[in-house]
Amino acid sequence: MKQISTRFSMAVHILSLIAVSSNELTGDFIAGSVNTNPVVIRRIMGMLKKAGLLEVRPGVGGAALLKTPEDITLLDVYRAVNVIDDSQLFRVHEDPNENCQVGRNIEMVLQSELSEAQSAMELRLAQTNLSNLISRFE
Repeated sequence: MKQISTRFSMAVHILSLIAVSSNELTGDFIAGSVNTNPVVIRRIMGMLKKAGLLEVRPGVGGAALLKTPEDITLLDVYRAVNVIDDSQLFRVHEDPNENCQVGRNIEMVLQSELSEAQSAMELRLAQTNLSNLISRFE
């Protein structure tokens, strides 16, 4: 089973780390906290920068949030790191048999249910901001 990309949890980790840190963080430091390759961190930080959530200073390093933790929702992060293809969380298999009653109707019948499930998840992500998460760190 294919899972949602770990880019989402890594992006939340990166933004949270920057939000709680009082000093400038290098990509290597962030990579150590996330426990992944610095190249992966730079790629994700680039996505967050493109989405207007993060400012990345080249050279010496350092990054800063462009919005307050209260103004960054999990939905913002989810969308920033392109977790899903074509804005669809669920995809229906291609080319079912049109000569079959189920094959002919499955996409239409299932797609509305899957769209509602995705909407419910996105609504939930929109209700939680970075500040909510940070307040639960010990």
